[in-house]
Amino acid sequence: MRKILFAASECVPFIKTGGLADVCGALPKEFDKNDWDIRVVIPNYTCIPEHWRNQFEYVTHFYMSCGNYIQNQYVGVLQYKMDGITYYFIDNRNYFECFTPYGDIRYDIEKFVFFDKAVLSMLPLIGFQPNIIHCHDWETGFIPVYLKNEFQGDMFFWGMKSIMTIHNLKFQGIWDTKTMRGLTGFHSGLFTPDKLEFKKDANMLKGGLVYADYITTVSDTYAQEIQTDYYGEGLNGLLSARHMDMQGIVNGIDYNAYNPATDQKIYANYNAETFRKKKAINKTRLQEDLGLAVDKKRYMIGLVSRLTDQKGLDLIDYVMERLVDDYTQLVVIGTGEARYENMFRHFAWKYPDRISANICYSDDLAHKLYAAADAFLMPSRFEPCGLTQMISFRYGTLPIVRETGGLKDTVHPFNEYENTGDGFSFTNYNGEEMLNIINYSKHIYFDRKRQWNQMVDRAMANDYSWNASKFRYEGLYKYLMGEC
Repeated sequence: MRKILFAASECVPFIKTGGLADVCGALPKEFDKNDWDIRVVIPNYTCIPEHWRNQFEYVTHFYMSCGNYIQNQYVGVLQYKMDGITYYFIDNRNYFECFTPYGDIRYDIEKFVFFDKAVLSMLPLIGFQPNIIHCHDWETGFIPVYLKNEFQGDMFFWGMKSIMTIHNLKFQGIWDTKTMRGLTGFHSGLFTPDKLEFKKDANMLKGGLVYADYITTVSDTYAQEIQTDYYGEGLNGLLSARHMDMQGIVNGIDYNAYNPATDQKIYANYNAETFRKKKAINKTRLQEDLGLAVDKKRYMIGLVSRLTDQKGLDLIDYVMERLVDDYTQLVVIGTGEARYENMFRHFAWKYPDRISANICYSDDLAHKLYAAADAFLMPSRFEPCGLTQMISFRYGTLPIVRETGGLKDTVHPFNEYENTGDGFSFTNYNGEEMLNIINYSKHIYFDRKRQWNQMVDRAMANDYSWNASKFRYEGLYKYLMGEC
């Protein structure tokens, strides 16, 4: 039996702030339970809903110190089994009593240093000896460091490998070296430029990238991009040096949760055969509910996103007056930076029949929009993978994306001469270029409806379920275990 432990800061269905939680919730369930024993460990946040926390079972507890700043702390280990996966929860009220998983970065760094050492420390006590610990993002960056240093003296950990997956390189867990030494207990030899030091500070993600046996990220193009100055966030030299031990594997989505034929959250169910008639029902019902002009012939563009600079919202601001003409509607769902929240509120006030700004996150409303919209806009500055475009495909909604990261890997731009492609894309981070491709998509929608519908056919036939990505992870795990 091959044994893998996923270590992460969040995991659906227990706690979610982004796509990382979807990956850690969905991927472990894809593996054949006869060959693979895959388990997941996350912190036991008090903000995990009560109906889950009430079902967690006590396994063990112990006391642990890291550096001088973290001394003799209680570590509880709880577990919960679901769908053949065992989930562990590291318990400590000092660190994990919170309303959200992340807050003050200095405090976050301390609690994840504690979490990283606790993950390794619990393994002998619970009798689980994984072949590989699969670490996700900076919050788990010190697990490979502890594994290759402090824990190598214990025979239990000999031969144990680690993988570091980068979901978003922008977030790295950086603090001053003196504090980091006090938190971790690492000796001074680790705080050098070839190890944990980063611009005179210490960097948790860099530690993971240096000490992990292998690095993955969430799309092939993003794996290439982060080796360049523009996308590398200061770590491109290290990532270039390790490029032989790195690959991109595109995330998947849960095809049961996102299925227009069975989705209980949408107004009218449909499939690849019936979308031509049924999809419009979803559009007119959503128009009614949001107070937009009710007209099935309007071109509805959807946007479900964190409202941040990364998502290319300044480009939308630049072209908005020209984007929403008499035949076009824009529906936005998301929260984030005040400037973008207020921008969308302003335009929704100015054009109430064309623009709906829903400054919230509602999963129900998001499903309704995926089913109702004709196109989905994702003009990201950078996008490691992106899940929205894959969900859009599933609902027969065509993505309009900038060619970066996972968007470039998954969306094949329409070629009207060969009648190929399943979406629209533009290359440069430029508002005029984005507007041109949106206008081109309108032309195809209004003037070449047959070709548009053929694109929808291709989009709905795509397979971005986890099943496809699972085989690449299986191959990687076997490679690290010396099986191939």
